[in-house]
Amino acid sequence: MTSPRATRPCRILMVGDVIGKPGREAIERILPELREAAGIDLVVANGENLAGGMGLTTGTAAGLFAAGVDVITSGNHIWDKREIYPALETDERILRPHNYGHDGVPGRGWGVYEAADGTDVAVLSFQGRTYMIPIENPFTEADRLLDEGADTLPPVRVVDFHCEVTSEKNAFGIHLDGRVSAVVGTHTHVPTADERVLPGGTAYITDVGMTGPRDSVIGMRPEDAIPKFLTQMPRRFTVADGPVEGGDRLGPHPVAFREPAIVDRAARFHGLAPGLVVFEGGPVA
Repeated sequence: MTSPRATRPCRILMVGDVIGKPGREAIERILPELREAAGIDLVVANGENLAGGMGLTTGTAAGLFAAGVDVITSGNHIWDKREIYPALETDERILRPHNYGHDGVPGRGWGVYEAADGTDVAVLSFQGRTYMIPIENPFTEADRLLDEGADTLPPVRVVDFHCEVTSEKNAFGIHLDGRVSAVVGTHTHVPTADERVLPGGTAYITDVGMTGPRDSVIGMRPEDAIPKFLTQMPRRFTVADGPVEGGDRLGPHPVAFREPAIVDRAARFHGLAPGLVVFEGGPVA
């Protein structure tokens, strides 16, 4: 009997920034059932805020992997916990932004992983520069990686773009349209309402949001965050409690999208909820 997975494209779940213990527990609670119910073949989660709201440790990474996450992407907070540095070198499932460069910087910014349906999927991690650290240019670094790897990268390619500014994310998505299967924005912890398939067939959303406390200031306790805006005085931020955005229901609800003009190249969105996006990754040309 033919497997249902063999009759459709690879189905990939992208999870927005997982915030501290509440986010980790939500993933542990819902992901195993969600993978089965939605037929998820590969799970990619941004884990830079796992450890106390900022950073990643080997222990918190192990918890995500045990829950069913296949690849952990990250951003600027990946450097907050030094204990993760050796793991960046030894564990290919943990990525840091590719455009941090290579000289003296641990880890890697992309990898190729086998999904549950047997599809090879390239996962690429990049970070924006506007209002962030002025690291290498993500546009030219992406061009270089895609051009040099054109013969070796598999046709299904997904990008986590960790970036502050919507315009830079928009530009990056359009710049990569037709060369990758999906560009999913992270970092702001707030989901945007612009999920779409770009003209070249690339699935795009400016920010998928967070998997973290809903009644919070982007995951942190309001009583810590609001005084900072009132006084500008330094504050220690603590992860908030309460229901989790994207984690208090089974998972994405159906979302309808137009059929792209080039069906065999296109990704298709399958569902969307705060902090979670599911899409079927079609190959790029």
